[in-house]
Amino acid sequence: MRSLRTAGIVASVAAIGIVTIGVMQRARSSNELREWTEANAVPSVVVAEPKALGIGNGLQLPGRLEAFSNAPIYARADGYLKTWYADIGTEVKAGDLLALIETPDLDQQLAQARANLLRVEADARLAETTAKRWQAMLGTEAVSTQEVDEKAGDYAAKKAAVIAARAAVDTLAATQGFRRIVAPFDGVVTSRSTDIGALISAGTSNNGPALFTVANTRKLRVYVQVPQSYMPSIKLGGEAELSVPEHAGRKFKATVQSAAGTINARSGGGLVQLVVDNADGSLLAGGYADVKLLLPANANGVAIPASSLIFAREGLQVATLGPDSKVLMKPIHIDRDMGKSVEVTGLQAHDRVIDNPPESLASGDRVQLAAEKKTDVANKS
Repeated sequence: MRSLRTAGIVASVAAIGIVTIGVMQRARSSNELREWTEANAVPSVVVAEPKALGIGNGLQLPGRLEAFSNAPIYARADGYLKTWYADIGTEVKAGDLLALIETPDLDQQLAQARANLLRVEADARLAETTAKRWQAMLGTEAVSTQEVDEKAGDYAAKKAAVIAARAAVDTLAATQGFRRIVAPFDGVVTSRSTDIGALISAGTSNNGPALFTVANTRKLRVYVQVPQSYMPSIKLGGEAELSVPEHAGRKFKATVQSAAGTINARSGGGLVQLVVDNADGSLLAGGYADVKLLLPANANGVAIPASSLIFAREGLQVATLGPDSKVLMKPIHIDRDMGKSVEVTGLQAHDRVIDNPPESLASGDRVQLAAEKKTDVANKS
């Protein structure tokens, strides 16, 4: 009987212990659940560090390289190509002989014009002598005033014929001078579209391709279509950097020389011309270039990721993280859209901008940093 009572007491104590342990475990689980719920109720955010615009950011655009001077050379005299002296790739100086044309028809025309000049000069001399003699006899009754005037008029007509004949000779002689095809400036021959014995016709592109093309490639022009919103930032003398596929990693310095001052309706951009030195011949005229225009910076602006922008009814905003881990909305104005990043005013470099903010985020909300991660805007530009 006594042993049964002892066993009952032990069982009762064990039951009370089990109940107590269960209650404690449930309380602990409840606390943990509450703490987990409260922790997950606070949104986790990633902070982006604004980049102060101490220097101008670059505007990356495609460009086209062109020779500083480029001259297709056509014949000014008909004939046959006698010989040529410069092929593609030949460096030439201004006035260097590129080719020589045989002009048999022109030679005959010039000889005929010179003979005609001699004839009209002889006629003019005879008319002059006759006019003087008749003028001397005007005081006698041998000739009339009318006849004297006729002789003087004939002499004047003969003098005019001499002038016309001499002009014809000079024209043909000048045309004959075009038998020599010469380089118009220092440069390099980039094309030759003729050969010995080829029939040459004077004219322009309507008569066929140019005989030669000479280009000055010691300096190159770079043409870029700049978006309309950036045109006011383009200043004459501004700097730029360009790179080309054939020289990976190498940067070439260029200078803004001029701008068209109009916007192309098709592209929505304005044509800007830059000049780059090419004394070593590294750059190829007609090629593609990746141009980075170094635009002047806004001293009051910063660069932030484009993904941090909030388009609200109140206007364009960004969410910043205050020292108390609460959200503060700040209105901003976009100065330049650089694609992945934007240059804005309305923020300071020390502001902690929330990147990819949740749609439900509002000013005053409490947030926490996600694993203490920060987004550097330099990695997003």
